[in-house]
Amino acid sequence: MKYALEKHFPMLQSREEVLEKIREKKELSKMFDRWEERRKEEFLDFCTGVKGVKMLYDFCAKAILNPEVYPERIEELISLLLGKKVRLLKVLPNDNTRIADETSLLIMDFLVELTDGSIANVEIQKVGYAFPGQRSACYSADLLLRQYRQVRNQMTKETFSYREISNVYTIVLFEKSTSEFHALPDQYIHKFRQKSDTGLQIDLLQEFVFVALDIYREKHQNKNIEKRLDGWLTFLISDEPEDIIALIERYPDFKAMYEQIYEICCNIEQVMGMFSKELYELDRNTVRYMIDELQEEYQKQKEKNQKQKEENQKQKEENQRQKEENQRQKEENQRQKEENQRQKEENQRQREEIEYLKRQIERLMDEKSR
Repeated sequence: MKYALEKHFPMLQSREEVLEKIREKKELSKMFDRWEERRKEEFLDFCTGVKGVKMLYDFCAKAILNPEVYPERIEELISLLLGKKVRLLKVLPNDNTRIADETSLLIMDFLVELTDGSIANVEIQKVGYAFPGQRSACYSADLLLRQYRQVRNQMTKETFSYREISNVYTIVLFEKSTSEFHALPDQYIHKFRQKSDTGLQIDLLQEFVFVALDIYREKHQNKNIEKRLDGWLTFLISDEPEDIIALIERYPDFKAMYEQIYEICCNIEQVMGMFSKELYELDRNTVRYMIDELQEEYQKQKEKNQKQKEENQKQKEENQRQKEENQRQKEENQRQKEENQRQKEENQRQREEIEYLKRQIERLMDEKSR
């Protein structure tokens, strides 16, 4: 398949050419030797086309999806995800309200204003954060408040109207999605908006789109690329040469984006530096993800233990109640036994009394007969 990629991307270098350029410079050679064997092979495959381009490498995503340089790409991706045509007006600065640790797990995070005045926050996460719904709701609320303050500052008290507040879209794409999304393994795009239970139509302004790219990849293995959105998702998540060739044959305009990255790969020194940084972040993210998973597992086990403890306490109380019931029954049986004994003795006394009276009657009868 390498040769098939070379047919489409002639700038691809051979393994020997890449290794020669690495060994030519002492610093590059030392950097390369520090990597694990699997990382060396990953890098060589990446540069030579044995494997395809991973567009979710940080440097690839930032080069291809920079909204200031390629607004038309962002417009199309947002339009496809929202299901309606949008135009990008300008890129907005992020006000850095994110928690510090979160930035390490973000591949991309940008904020754009659309021509209808609405705001779209687009994130690509390497590893999905815990509590994705709560987190997204908080950032969406923050953006809505930010827009409100901006509109208020631009208008007088007399002219201000809430009609001027536009929609806020929060779009999150996960390279590795959280467990919530795997509860629905056949669905990879989830759209949310607030809705009345009575059918009353009120625009509450906040909409959310979550895309589980890992689930898309699993679901679309060995399947044809039918729609433009499938093309974008394949472009973002798949590094299989077969998928890349199928994509550029179905939608030739994606070829330019691959060529852009392969041109970067021709500068071995530059791409090694970016790849080395990628590995550092990957290691950090892996550790962070493992910690998050352990914390989640610990919390689940803690809740399970608490539930078991409550169940045990409930069983203990039930056993105690049963024990008290048994004791009461035992006492009742003893009382009944004693009552039966008294009744038996009373019956015996009455029989003896009857017997005595019977003898007395017989004696009187004998005396009378004489």
